[in-house]
Amino acid sequence: MRMKLNKSSQLALVSAASLAAAALITACGTLTTDFVFVTSSRAAGTNNYGQIDVFEINSESGYMRQIPTSPFPSGGRDPVAEAVSQDQYNLYVVNQDDNSIVQFAIGNDGKVYPQNTVNTPGIYPMAIAVNGTNLFVVDTYQPLPICSTADPCSGSIGVLPITVGSGSPPSDPPSSTPVSNGDLTYMPLCKTGYTYTAATSTWNCTGTESDVIVPTAVNVVQSGGFVFVSAYDSSVTPNRGYVFAFTVGSGGVLTPANGGVPHDMGVGASGRGIRPSAIASDPTSSYIFVTDATNGIVAGYSVASGVVTLISDTPAGNQPSAIVADPVYPYLYVTNAEDSTVTAYSMSSGALTNLGNYATGLQPVALGIDPSTNHFLFTANFLGNGTVGSVSGFELSPTAGTLINSEDSPFTSNAQPTAVAAIPHNTPTTK
Repeated sequence: MRMKLNKSSQLALVSAASLAAAALITACGTLTTDFVFVTSSRAAGTNNYGQIDVFEINSESGYMRQIPTSPFPSGGRDPVAEAVSQDQYNLYVVNQDDNSIVQFAIGNDGKVYPQNTVNTPGIYPMAIAVNGTNLFVVDTYQPLPICSTADPCSGSIGVLPITVGSGSPPSDPPSSTPVSNGDLTYMPLCKTGYTYTAATSTWNCTGTESDVIVPTAVNVVQSGGFVFVSAYDSSVTPNRGYVFAFTVGSGGVLTPANGGVPHDMGVGASGRGIRPSAIASDPTSSYIFVTDATNGIVAGYSVASGVVTLISDTPAGNQPSAIVADPVYPYLYVTNAEDSTVTAYSMSSGALTNLGNYATGLQPVALGIDPSTNHFLFTANFLGNGTVGSVSGFELSPTAGTLINSEDSPFTSNAQPTAVAAIPHNTPTTK
């Protein structure tokens, strides 16, 4: 869900009695429906770490406020992506400049506690997705001696097994040992397709690849059976977009799907894939949706048996940057970074219908839907007012898919927010 890219003085007039009452309500948790975690990439503190702002959402108004002890250090430099474990007790934060993933345990008050740090299989991680006991991470470069920002090579996807804990709350650390692809600790992103070497049980690229494939996002469908990666070929002009498909086998082992070759999104007059920027799947695991930042569209695909088949493409705003499908209702939402808007769509068999555009803060780059009621939507806006960023909040109509601004939205965050994730309030502390 990402792509890189005060309260006013009226609050001072609120009486001490009102503040005390609000604090009491918050402490009791009677009106908090979710905790939302927003990573900010602006370096802070003695270690130049990024930060995690933790917001709570009011269940009646959608008002978002940071919990009293927020923010927290992200455990590394330049956090760019995050996800929560399936049991919703753990937060995983990707720190790009450190090639690391930090696992945080989430308290029942929304506070986060660092538990473990692991390195990603490749170099310069971009995005993660979690399903069950597997964490999927895409890296900009494969971990090869010849790969660097000065001499780039194609990216990769890796799988880190998650050990589900039994504590209260449980700690679910990702393994520091990636799932093996034979001789490799990752699956390369191969434009030309894959060749399987039975002697070593390894999938390698077919032939010699000179093009540089840059991953931008990853999505694992709700069923857990397939994982998809959006990427583009940066070594051609114009760039050319692709969607890679993999079957997720026992233990998180990946096997190339879609006939062993990536889906070519096409360019030119009828093309739709110059710079794919984000990817999401619907609750049925039957469809995926890919935004293209250059063409300003959302392409919908059926993905039966891992075969990527175009259904249609639908206009978005300028520079679509993030996408989310409602897990309950038939709606899809896309942030448009250049327009500072979010576009709402209805979904029907993979086809989209535009329901309207809604103003956000400046340059939205990530968005999410509250997991408790599916009634609130929020966007992280990279460009704020001076040294701060912002989070925009909306109330979502479950019958129409339309949005209205939450009370007092947008809300102040730390500078340059990059990603969002959320859990329901009152997540049980035992299983």
